[in-house]
Amino acid sequence: MSSGFRVLHLVRPFLSVLPEVQSADRKVPFREKVLYTMVALFIFLVCSQLPLYGIQNSNGADPWYWARVIMASNRGTTMELGISPIVTSGLVMQLLAGSKIIEVDNSIKEDRALMNGAQKLLGVLITIGEAVAYVVSGMYGDVRELGAGNAILIIVQLFFAGIIVICLDELLQKGYGLGSGISLFIATNICENIIWKAFSPTTINSGRGIEFEGAVIALFHLLITRSDKVRALKEAFYRSNLPNITNLAATVLVFLVVIYFQGFRVDLPVRSKRARGQQGSYPIKLFYTSNMPIILQSALVSNLYFISQLLYKRYGGNFLVQLLGRWQEAEYGQSGQLVPVGGLVYYISPPSSLSDIAANPLHAIFYLAFMLTACALFSKTWIEVSGSSARDVAKQLKEQQMFMQGHRESSLQKELNRYIPTAAAFGGMCIGALTVVADFMGAIGSGTGILLAVTIIYQYWETFDKERQEMFGMFQ
Repeated sequence: MSSGFRVLHLVRPFLSVLPEVQSADRKVPFREKVLYTMVALFIFLVCSQLPLYGIQNSNGADPWYWARVIMASNRGTTMELGISPIVTSGLVMQLLAGSKIIEVDNSIKEDRALMNGAQKLLGVLITIGEAVAYVVSGMYGDVRELGAGNAILIIVQLFFAGIIVICLDELLQKGYGLGSGISLFIATNICENIIWKAFSPTTINSGRGIEFEGAVIALFHLLITRSDKVRALKEAFYRSNLPNITNLAATVLVFLVVIYFQGFRVDLPVRSKRARGQQGSYPIKLFYTSNMPIILQSALVSNLYFISQLLYKRYGGNFLVQLLGRWQEAEYGQSGQLVPVGGLVYYISPPSSLSDIAANPLHAIFYLAFMLTACALFSKTWIEVSGSSARDVAKQLKEQQMFMQGHRESSLQKELNRYIPTAAAFGGMCIGALTVVADFMGAIGSGTGILLAVTIIYQYWETFDKERQEMFGMFQ
């Protein structure tokens, strides 16, 4: 037995103590799935509003500021860590499996169970690690002022919230609900953020008088209160440092463009050996790996931000730390919020505006190249570790006794290899390009957030449609 399997076997003693949701032993009805999904979402939303007990303050700099929406986390609440531990553990395990450091045979049930167990164990360890790092770094106040009791209490709260998220995600993935918990929580958080930025009634004194944060409310407020209507319109469409109508229009445009690209696919004709004359098709979409490349890229970048900020706070004068990233307090927005101004993390962060692109075109070019390359590589890696490569699809079709018309059985994998790796790499690059365009246009919720929201909502629509057709089929 290879060393890769021995590494996985180290997880066995922990399987009995890890929280687990048993797989559904029956076909869960559609209405029951919807109910489970709604309950999981309700628990997540409650945790997102439940404040942490024992914290002194949650103002100051926020290391996760850039990834809050994508990681479905909320500052100062029990959902502080969001889905970050799950996504990070998934990213690490997929990279280990993809690089063959850990060998996994997805056709063996025990290997799949051990891989899932390893990912869950790593997620639990990351939850504890991030909770401790948050408290020790002084995000909730000086540790000496908090006291040992309060510090441990905060860590325990974050830990149990992390376990709840892991269990809710597993509940939905094991057939009780629709889709996955990760996708559901991300889409909810992003849509909530976009709606808030569009219709927020919060007032802010920007130096030009009282303004509403919400772009739509600000438009009507400016038109009513300003005597110069043309100037009021111009301000509503182009005001800086607050959501404006142009940002909202860019968000809607990106939504429509992504929905349009979702329909791009190649249908490969297949026939069944069992039922003669039965024909079907195997669709290979342009977004073959869906939103996974952007989720993995976001997890990588957000962790780099977090590490860089912590290092810069303590060892800001070190050359290597400055090479990773230099930070300074933002002029606008949340008090004490740090933004990258140099180093690697600056170049992999999106430009804040068109004027920022004009001032530093190298930043924009590097960011574009990074997004395209990272999304393409993550997409290629994902098909290998998720069981959706040409080899895995060919194996599945053979097991179902399906064959491709006009091709010998032996050449099935070769034919699939013409489409799947190209769709994965090019689709990943398209996702990266759309994200960059949305960021450059100043879309609300960031390009990454919008892309994730659209792809997740589209997946849910497809799932609803499929379940509805099956339900009507049973009645007929």
